[in-house]
Amino acid sequence: MIRNRRSEQGFALILTLVVTALMVAVTTELIHQVYVDTSLSRGFRDGQQASLLAESGITGGSKLLQLVLAGQEYSSLSDKWAAPFRLEDEVGTIEIMTSEESGRINLNSLVQPNGELEPFTLAALKRLGKRLQIPEEAWNALADWQDSDDLARTNGAETPYYKSLKTPYAARNAKLATLTELSLVKGLTAEIVAKLRPFVTVYAGQSGAPLSQININTAPKEVLTALDERIDDRMAERILEERRLRPFKNTAELSRVPGFDTIAIGLVGKISVKGAVYRLNSLARVKESARTVEAVLRLGGGAPEILSWQEY
Repeated sequence: MIRNRRSEQGFALILTLVVTALMVAVTTELIHQVYVDTSLSRGFRDGQQASLLAESGITGGSKLLQLVLAGQEYSSLSDKWAAPFRLEDEVGTIEIMTSEESGRINLNSLVQPNGELEPFTLAALKRLGKRLQIPEEAWNALADWQDSDDLARTNGAETPYYKSLKTPYAARNAKLATLTELSLVKGLTAEIVAKLRPFVTVYAGQSGAPLSQININTAPKEVLTALDERIDDRMAERILEERRLRPFKNTAELSRVPGFDTIAIGLVGKISVKGAVYRLNSLARVKESARTVEAVLRLGGGAPEILSWQEY
C-alpha cells in the first residue's frame, strides 16, 4: 500500500513538472507573440494562443504516455494514460484524451504484398461485419482498392468502375491513408464507415509489418469476438472483466479465462498485450477561441513517430 501510494505521488509529481514546463514554454511564446505583433485582433490572437496550447497538449500527452509505459510490459485501459486529463491556468485550458489504435483490426493488413488476402484479417473482418450487418462483398471491394492490379474480385471494383461514376476517380491501389478514405470504396456507405470506425484502424504497430497484432487489453468486445469464431459474447465479457481486475501481462495469461486454452494457441502471433500506436486529442480554449490538435503516434525505442497530425 505504501509503495503504491509513493508510486502515485511520484507519477503526480512527474505529471506536474512536465505540464508546468510546457505551460511556462507556451506562456513565454505567447508573451513574445503579443509584443511582436500588437496589431493582431484579439480574437485572432486568442485563436493563435489556443493553437499553441493544443500543440503543447500533444507534446505533454506524448511525454506522459512514454513515462507511464516505460516501466511495464503491457498497456491497458486501467493505465493512467487512458484517463482524460485537464489543465487550467490564467492563459486557458487544455483537455487531453488518449486512445489506443492497437486494440483495433488493421484494415491495411487485409492484402498481403503478393496481392493475396491475409486469412486472419479477412476472417476477423467477416465476423465483425456479420455483427455490424455489413455485406461480405465489401471486403472484396476494399481489397481491390488496396491491391496493385486492375483485376476486380467477385463483387469488387477496380479503377474502370470508379472512372464510370458521375465524379470519376481512380482506385488507390495502395494501403489506406485514413479511415475517411473508406467512403470512396464501392459499397462502403457513410453509415457503414460510421459503424466500422470504432473497431478498425489503418496504422500498423510496426512499420512494414505484414500483420498488426491486436492488444487484448484494450480491444473492445466487438473486436474480441472477431478474433475467433469460438469467442462468443459471454467469453468476450469474461475477458473484459478479467483484464479490468488484472490486465494481462503476457498472452499466456489468457488461460485465466475459462475455455480459452485451445483458442489462445491459434492466436499466437496475432494478439499482444501492449500497444504501439496511440491517438491523442488535445482541445485548448482561450477565452472564446478553441483549437483541437489530433495526432497519431507510434511509440518505439526513441522519439515517437508522428503518423498523422490534424488541427481544426
